[in-house]
Amino acid sequence: MKTEFARRLQDLPRSSFATTAARVNELLRTGTDVINLCQGNPDLPTPPHIVEALRREVLDPATHRYPAFSGLAELKRAVTQWYASHHDVHLDPETEVAILFGAKAGLVEISQCFLNPGDLCLMPDPAFPDYWAGVVLARAHMHSLPLHRDNSYLPEYAGLAPAIRKRAKLMFLNYPNNPTSATAPPSFYQDTVRFADEHGVIVASDFAYGALGFDGHSPASFLQTDGAKDVGVEFISLSKMFNMAGWRIGAAVGNSHIIAAINLIQEHYYVSLPPFIQRAAAVALTAPQDSVQQLTKTYERRRDVFTAGVREAGWHLDTPGSIFAWLPIPAGSQGSAAFSEELLERANVAVAPGQWFGKHGEGYARVSLLAPEERIREAALRMTKLQYGIADTEETLS
Repeated sequence: MKTEFARRLQDLPRSSFATTAARVNELLRTGTDVINLCQGNPDLPTPPHIVEALRREVLDPATHRYPAFSGLAELKRAVTQWYASHHDVHLDPETEVAILFGAKAGLVEISQCFLNPGDLCLMPDPAFPDYWAGVVLARAHMHSLPLHRDNSYLPEYAGLAPAIRKRAKLMFLNYPNNPTSATAPPSFYQDTVRFADEHGVIVASDFAYGALGFDGHSPASFLQTDGAKDVGVEFISLSKMFNMAGWRIGAAVGNSHIIAAINLIQEHYYVSLPPFIQRAAAVALTAPQDSVQQLTKTYERRRDVFTAGVREAGWHLDTPGSIFAWLPIPAGSQGSAAFSEELLERANVAVAPGQWFGKHGEGYARVSLLAPEERIREAALRMTKLQYGIADTEETLS
């Protein structure tokens, strides 16, 4: 029997990352030396003390049973402790924390929690494509918030038409940003809280890269802003800060009404995460953070290697503020998709074309720094050896 998918599934965006991953794997099987800088998949192992905590906890029969639907109390307390220690944000573990099956799940769920068919969501452009999926599943609409280099890749609220301000119910933010690698100053979050409060817009702040502050600077949390908990929530992920991507665990924190909605939908989607993973995650958050500091230094060195490599060849690149480099495609290329295709075919380097992240991503390629330094150095060399007219690549930014 063959039946059609429901319309909501037919409308879901397809993952270009999965398609490229399949192509890379096929090239690798043929013996081609491909350097994959396309995906944001950490290449280093989870720190040993966290792995040991998992081993210890999985041997406890108590962790083999169903846990509380909304997550273990000890993990919720660990999340609040991390926020208090790192950002001076104080949260109620019972009402202001939701444990997630990966931050991505929560970022999809929040649209389904608060958007009805026909409602409007303010969406940064470029943006992490999975934000779109929740809006599609809610049968709602998106209005683009362009992120331009000349405004430090921050959205401008002043230009929104009154009708858009009135209709908007939800908005996404993401700093440190994927894909642009931009960071947001506290003043931007103050403007955001004022805007959201005035127009009744829920703020969903994706803080997945918030633990990885380069050059001694700790990225600001949206929740550090006065009034932030009145208008929104923030999402954190253990994937990037502890190299726990395969563990699929994160959290949403903030406004108790929004957290209650996320907990409700998760009761039906996931029930809860395995208790042994939750307990190990609590150890990760509460133990000394030396491994995070070491990881940050590793990423800084990789950033410096890639930045120096492309700049020495005359390519322009703003200094990345996270684990991605937002590379303007050189003059002479025929768009971000063509540039990325040529890199894969001729240089055997995989990157993500900017258009995958939205209309305003065109003209760029996202380069992941999740590979050893020698591979990143080699990737920069391969990329810049291709023949382009690169005398004035900054012109491609205008």
